[in-house]
Amino acid sequence: MEANGLGLQNFPELKNDTFLRAAWGEETDYTPVWCMRQAGRYLPEFRETRAAQDFFSTCRSPEACCELTLQPLRRFPLDAAIIFSDILVVPQALGMEVTMVPGKGPSFPEPLREERDLERLRDPAAVASELGYVFQAITLTRQQLAGRVPLIGFAGAPWTLMTYMVEGGSSSTMAQAKRWLYQKPLASHKLLGILTDALVPYLIGQVAAGAQALQLFESHAGHLGSELFSKFALPYIRDVAKRVKAGLQKAGLAPVPMIIFAKDGHFALEELAQAGYEVVGLDWTVAPKKARERVGKTVTLQGNLDPCALYASEEEIGRLVQQMLNDFGPQRYIANLGHGLYPDMDPEHVGAFVDAVHKHSRLLRQN
Repeated sequence: MEANGLGLQNFPELKNDTFLRAAWGEETDYTPVWCMRQAGRYLPEFRETRAAQDFFSTCRSPEACCELTLQPLRRFPLDAAIIFSDILVVPQALGMEVTMVPGKGPSFPEPLREERDLERLRDPAAVASELGYVFQAITLTRQQLAGRVPLIGFAGAPWTLMTYMVEGGSSSTMAQAKRWLYQKPLASHKLLGILTDALVPYLIGQVAAGAQALQLFESHAGHLGSELFSKFALPYIRDVAKRVKAGLQKAGLAPVPMIIFAKDGHFALEELAQAGYEVVGLDWTVAPKKARERVGKTVTLQGNLDPCALYASEEEIGRLVQQMLNDFGPQRYIANLGHGLYPDMDPEHVGAFVDAVHKHSRLLRQN
């Protein structure tokens, strides 16, 4: 991590801090907005840049990641950038082979099957040094952003990473990973502990490299009910936040807001709101007013328009955004989708979404 000069780079001064202010729970003049997967296949320029090389080679090229991260900002007045990367670079750095199969998604040729397979994994303390290319991408992008908006770093949460490592790819049931939780609880905790030990220096390294906020993706929360979630996901989600914050302080780095996005984790909203994150991301199945009642006033909420709403007319998008903003209220709120953008979405409609958030949130504050 010393190689990053521990955040001593001279970055350009930030001109638009609306996203960070909202994340910290400070008042903002309008509602900031960004989109999960805003650097994605829905943009023709993204497809063009990506066509040249395979997925993980792109992730390993700081220049390519920087270009992909900046593309949506050239089109839309988004209030934050999120570094182009993938959650599966962490299992890769632990020594697992991962390939991206076009049309199928990620594939692990040799998934974890038995407890003894954990011995194949590298020392989690060495993971950050394997992921220098992510840190380089963050530093380069932060410089190229020229202070326009903040840059978000991210990682997958331990349970979500475990599902890929055990399943060997995507799964509709997560039956193999859940079989581990029921049949091999000790091995499961050992694996989740290894992942946590890898994630903490990785996230601290992202901040040292220039990330101004961090999002943890617990994308597969919904496959666990409350009991399994509170045993095998929540303790590690909490641990990541606590240890990253302590690590930043120890390294003499300023604190950054942290966002937890546990997709379909509505059964654990209260717990997530008290897990040590400034922002709780919501998917589109959660009613904003109810969520606000449940989490109280101590955290910022982020979300949660159904991404498929972007298939609607621009007029209808405006109406849905207005409703969403009314339901969330003007403060302690960051607008986003309830999941990532899909490849077949019309960039014009993404623009309509962003503009509607800015317009209606300003009107909402006047009334």
